[in-house]
Formats: sequence, C-alpha cells, structure tokens
Amino acid sequence: MSRPLLRPRLSILAAACATALAAALLGPATAAQATTAEHFTGTLSDGATWIADKPAQWNGTLLLFSHGFGPTTAADAPSAAVQQALLDGGYALAGSSYDPNGSMWALDSAERDQFAALEAFRRQVGTPSRVISVGQSMGGLVNARLARDGAGRIDGALGLCGLVAGGVDLDNYQLDAEYALATFFDPADADRLVNLDSQADGAALAARLTQAVTAAQQTTAGRARIALAAAFLNLADWAPGQLPPTREDFAGQEQQQYAWLAQGLLGFIVPARWSVEQSAGGNTSWNKGVDYAGLLRGSAHAKQVEALYRDAGLDLRSDLNHLTHGADITADPAAVAHLKQTSTAGQGLAVPLLDIHNTADQLVPVEQESAFAGRVHRAGDSALLRQAYVARPSHCNFTTAEVVAGLHAVEHRLNTGHWGDSTTAAELQRSADELGLDGAAFTDYRPSQLTGTR
Repeated sequence: MSRPLLRPRLSILAAACATALAAALLGPATAAQATTAEHFTGTLSDGATWIADKPAQWNGTLLLFSHGFGPTTAADAPSAAVQQALLDGGYALAGSSYDPNGSMWALDSAERDQFAALEAFRRQVGTPSRVISVGQSMGGLVNARLARDGAGRIDGALGLCGLVAGGVDLDNYQLDAEYALATFFDPADADRLVNLDSQADGAALAARLTQAVTAAQQTTAGRARIALAAAFLNLADWAPGQLPPTREDFAGQEQQQYAWLAQGLLGFIVPARWSVEQSAGGNTSWNKGVDYAGLLRGSAHAKQVEALYRDAGLDLRSDLNHLTHGADITADPAAVAHLKQTSTAGQGLAVPLLDIHNTADQLVPVEQESAFAGRVHRAGDSALLRQAYVARPSHCNFTTAEVVAGLHAVEHRLNTGHWGDSTTAAELQRSADELGLDGAAFTDYRPSQLTGTR
C-alpha cells in the first residue's frame, strides 16, 4: 500500500466525517462574505446564474471556479477563507451555478456554463490579463475538461480533490463495493443497487446497507468482508481524529475504513447515484463479467483483506468466486455513452494543470489521480500535468495556505514556461509556510492503481 514518504503533520485533522462531507461539498463561499470587492451577478442563456467579485486593486488575473456536487448555486471560491485570501491577494473571482433545471450531477451543462460565465465577466467586468480555472471535487472534473478544451480561453488550471477519473469509473467501483456489502450482509437489496427510483429511494437503500455494515462489524468474519468491500471502493484507511494506521496494522486499517462507512459515507454516495442516473438517462454501471479476484489483486488493500480473511477462518477464494458468479448487473448502453461524453477527462490537456489531492480522501479516492495521469500520459500531455498531495484525511480537506501555494505554483509555470521544482512537496510546503496563514501538510506520495475500472 502506498504511504507518504514524509511524516504527515498531524496537527491539522478533519472534523467528523459527516460535517467534513457537507463543508467540503456544499459550503462554497458567497460574495456576501467578501467585503472588499465589487460584486457582479447575471443569468446565462440556460438559466444558470453567474457571480463574480473584483477587488479594488485587481492584479489582472481571473480565477474561474467550478464548484462540486450539490445544489446548483453559483460559487466563485472553495471556501470563505480562501475567497477572502484571494481577494486580498488581488485576484478576481468568477463562477457559475451550472444549469439549475437538471440534475445536481450537472456535467451536461457545467463546462458550457463556465465558459459562458467567463464571457459574461469579460463583457460586464473587464478583460483579464490571465485566466486560471480552479475546480473542487466534481468541479475538479469540470476543471480538467476546461484544461482540455480551454485553449485560447484559459491559461492554466488548479484542481482540488478532483473527481478526475470520471463518472463511469466512479459509478463502477462504487457498485462493486455496494454489491459486495449487499451480497454478504443485505441480500434482499442485491438486485436494487441501480435504476434507483428517486433520491429518497437511494437514501433508504443507504440506510439499510449502513445498518447491515454496523451489525457485521461485530464479528471477525464481518470485518473481513467489510475490508473486501472497502478495497473495491478504494476506501482510505485513515479516518478523522485518528492517527494513520501502520502498514501492517490490518485490523486498525479496517477499523478506520469502517468509521468512514458508519459515519455517513454510504448515505452520500448511494443517493448520489440517482443524480448520475438522472443526468445520463439510465443506469451507467455494470458488473456482469467482472472478475472480482482480479479486482482484488489490483488493489492496494489486497494484503489487508487476505490477512483479515485468514484471521477470520474464511475462504477468500470462495467469496470472490461467489461475487463473480453472481454478478449480473448490466448498464444502459446509451446512458454509459452519455456519461462518457459528458463526464470524462484526461483525453488531453491544452494548458498546464496542477492537481492537489488529500492522501486519505474517502469520497474521491486519491487513486483517481493515478487513473487520470495514465490517460493524460497516453494522450501525450504529461509535461503539462503535475500532481501534489496533502497528508490529511477527508474530502477536499485543504488549508487556505495549501490552495494559495498551489495557485502560485501554477503561476510559476505560466510565468517561466516550466514547472521546475515548484510542485515538489518541499517547495509547496515552503511556499505555504511563507504565507503565514493556517499551515500545510504537503507530502511526497504516489497513489496506487484505481480499482474497479472496466
């Protein structure tokens, strides 16, 4: 299992899982929180709203922010603190809501609306000397698409905890985990995992799965099987408020994976599937023909699962064969094609992109960066991509200093024409520390392969 090569700075830890989820995904800053900027707003042709904030001493750079999954409300920064720091630094900010008439999985309109918000800014606010796109979570996927398609419109990009592997991979590895949990602990729901009727239907399913997992955690056999499902989910084994378990502490790893599941993770990802299906027009994931033994072999958590199965006296091969033989979920081909068209990235880059990811992100696993880097490499654009990592648990759990340091690294690339050492952990840490803000925990890290890609 990949581990940070530098000791994490443990003084900055996430709060409880549910609180962190809500804050990271649904808490972008609003213009009312910035008191030193002129505020602008408008409506785009599809009904989306856009907002912008321009400081009195504008440095000429516009940051175009893509917000994450959640209500389609316009935002122009990932948090109030980051918004204020950027305005204080002279940056103008802009962003759109995406189309408010569709799904919260708003990839059908997000890229179009972001470019339209940029044009609205040019018309009503001013012409920037430089545009850097910034995206968080699902907005990180939007941001990667802007970096692919934005030649002549944006100059560089900064991705934060981005869902850069895309919607198809996301739905498939989440299905693999949910299928394993249902098969072992909630078989009545094993054929109800896709084609959800509503968000409420998804929430009820998530509650049943969570209840079943809570009961299973009480036995060694249950803990072994939870670890197997967690491996399919690419689930981080470092939970908020705890020290990261050691490489060989397999029981401790499972305890922290269980903490994520028990504290609301399924309650977020299962209902979110309905939004993806709503956007794509049908079921976008499948497991028919999947070799679950092969999936586990490719997982960073394989040794953990094998050890816990031995301790429980369970036959791992038998369980894996059972999953493989029972896998019969098929996708709607048109829905998959739609999701591939609207919700993938990495087919190339037109501008420099720096992605920053937490090493223990329970919602958008850090392994997504590995899948994305592979696609960018195959497209021949690896020189434009850099990736950096923050040793901290939870989704989008960055300090203001880390975000600003990442932005400065992108600016270094644009100013000099090369990345140099600007994106190394040591240089990003130095840059963040010099800001004198709220600390940083950059670390040398290499993510493992993403499990569950088809």
